[in-house]
Order: sequence, then structure tokens, then C-alpha cells
Amino acid sequence: MLFGSIPIWKLIVDLYIVWVFVFFIVQFIVTNKRLLSITISFIFIYLVAYFANYYDLLVSTPILSYLAEWLPFLVVVVMAPDLRRSLEIVWKADARRETLVMGSEKTKQNIVDAAMYLSSQSIGALMTIEKHNTLDQYSERAIQMDSEVSKEILINIFTPNTPLHDGAVIIRGDRILCAGAYFVLSDNQNFDKTMGSRHRAGLGISEITDSLTIIVSEETGSVSIAVEGIMLKINDRDKLMEYINMFMK
Repeated sequence: MLFGSIPIWKLIVDLYIVWVFVFFIVQFIVTNKRLLSITISFIFIYLVAYFANYYDLLVSTPILSYLAEWLPFLVVVVMAPDLRRSLEIVWKADARRETLVMGSEKTKQNIVDAAMYLSSQSIGALMTIEKHNTLDQYSERAIQMDSEVSKEILINIFTPNTPLHDGAVIIRGDRILCAGAYFVLSDNQNFDKTMGSRHRAGLGISEITDSLTIIVSEETGSVSIAVEGIMLKINDRDKLMEYINMFMK
């Protein structure tokens, strides 16, 4: 059966491909507020350029045409980190592990003990606990460890002036997957401007995965957790253990 000169099945496949493409582009744009606002600005500039060209405005037409031609290249350069982050969010659902591996009570205790010790010494730390969404893309670019989680190893990793103290530790189950991992920083406009890149990294990874990150401030020694795009200050050992128990159940 034909629709004009095109078979129906071809038309359906064609429309489906277009729908998937449009859905991906829209999802890609709306996951980042800065990207969304720039896209709206793009549309406005192109509309103004179209009307300027349509009415043959002598001054505006060449300026807007030149701007419309080079604007996409400028955005790609300036917005590279945001574009990467948006892509990570779009594919978040596809990066799920089939089997969930969570740590034992001993592992939880070691993580809390290490966090509280580092806090008492005002040693900065970033510990990310993996859940469903795999963090392999970050661990592959970090220092591989695959060691048992222990208070002593975690403290040693974050001790200042040691090779691994920068970046984050990624924990999967009862194992330290890697150290020295780096995440895309959050661009949350409501984020406390007094907090540094360590906190922004912890918040950033919580926005694009279902992980939980424990952040110890180097300046104040305060302990915070980042989960589901929310940052919470937790300086009480029992409270920290309660959140980890809820997360790792």
C-alpha cells in the first residue's frame, strides 16, 4: 500500500527517525539552563537576521548575517563543558549496571571514620559511592586501585602532598575503584558561591548520576554530602552514618 509514491512503512520509519532526533535535541537542550537560554537567544538572533534580510535593511543585514554565521562555532568553544555535561545527562539512563553492589557495614563504618578524621584535621576529601549508574567513564581516566575500603587507605589517599590527594575516590561496593578522578563541575546558579571546586565537583556528579558523594572542606573541615543534585552539610557522625545507611541499603 502506497501513500503517494512512498510506501507506508518507509514513511513510518522516516517519521520515527525524525521524532527520535528531535526528542534527543530537545532533551539535550532542556537539561542545561545555560544551554537553553543560549538556544533561545540563537532563535531570536536568527529571526531578527531573517527579518532584516527580508526587508533589506542596509546596516543590520550584513552584521546579523555575519553574526548568525559564526555564532554556532563560538558557542561550541565557549560551552564545551556544558555540552559535555548535557550529553552525560541525556545518556544517564543508559549507563546503569544490571547488578547493584553496595558496601557492607564494615565498609560504611570505614567511610564514616575516614570522613570524620579528615574533617578533624581539615584535610580536603571527595569520596563518591557508586549506585546504579556506572562511573567507569571517570574511573578509566583516574588512577586504578581496586583495593578494599579502609579508613587508613582513604586517609592516606587524601593526605596533602601525596600523589593521589587531588580528585575523587570512587567506591563500588566494598572496593575502592580508583583515586584521582575528576568530575564536571556543577553550574547550579543557586549554589553557595563561597564553596570551591571540590564541592562543585561533588554536586556536579550527583546531578548526572545516582551516586552519593561525601565532601570534606579543606578550609573549614566541614562535612557535606551531595546526592540527587542537593548539597547537605552534615557534621555529625551519626547523621552521616544515617544517610549512608539509607543510600547503601
